[in-house]
Amino acid sequence: MCGIVGLFLKEKSLEPKLGGLLADMLITMTDRGPDSAGIAIYCADNGVQSKLTVQSDRADRDFASLAADLSHEIGSEVKLQRNDTHAVLEVASDKTELARDALAKCRADVRIMSGGAAIEIYKEVGLPKDVAQRFQLSRMSGSHGVGHTRMATESAVTTDGAHPFSTGPDQCLVHNGSLSNHNSMRRKLRRKGIRIESANDTEVGAAYLTWKMQEGATLGQALQTSLEDLDGFFTFVVGTKDGFGVVRDPIACKPAVLAETDQFVAFGSEYRALVGLPGIETARVWEPEPATVYFWSH
Repeated sequence: MCGIVGLFLKEKSLEPKLGGLLADMLITMTDRGPDSAGIAIYCADNGVQSKLTVQSDRADRDFASLAADLSHEIGSEVKLQRNDTHAVLEVASDKTELARDALAKCRADVRIMSGGAAIEIYKEVGLPKDVAQRFQLSRMSGSHGVGHTRMATESAVTTDGAHPFSTGPDQCLVHNGSLSNHNSMRRKLRRKGIRIESANDTEVGAAYLTWKMQEGATLGQALQTSLEDLDGFFTFVVGTKDGFGVVRDPIACKPAVLAETDQFVAFGSEYRALVGLPGIETARVWEPEPATVYFWSH
């Protein structure tokens, strides 16, 4: 099962409503994935600071002095903004890798959900409406984002197993389907130096795209080669700093629908996820073709 939603805003006046629109779309997909839910929001890039979104099961303990401890370790100011079990760390762009290393040293139990200039990922176990409420998603603004409701099939119901997955700067992936060669691909990618933290096959898909782009491929090229290198059935929705992309496997047995207006491009596993969007009644609506890459960017 699982449910995917995505929203790319062409109209800047809608950006303050992005979180609320995505949350409503996500909640509509609850019966496709009641185990856990997550959302990736792309906010403004200030060009100076980088962001690490982190998560802890013991946030009161782990976040209390985290900013001060990291600032001391890297010799540069780190700011922390907490949101329930997650927090966004702002760090100078040239200190990002130092901050990652210092985080592993200072707080071994704190997980990094995402990193980059624009992306923030929030995900937890629970119903989509509960996840949306605890992170106050309706108050978030941004230019685009993707979300996922999960029905666990290949790994445990945990925060680590929830989507989206981020394995590269400002990159994330959500997935409906199953990869049959994820174990062999996981071993190959780890030998290439790509970080993979969970047992979820979706993270392998995200890591594959990261690797291909590190090798010089564009996102479109990486999505195209994924059709040859990743076995299984899947619909991928991928977020980047500039936009988002969609690709389905050649059989395309998983449901998917796209809609486009002058104000937005939207994706949903089912059309009912899109019916609350402003102006949806005038949208061009279609089913994405099998083995075809779609991408929109600012």
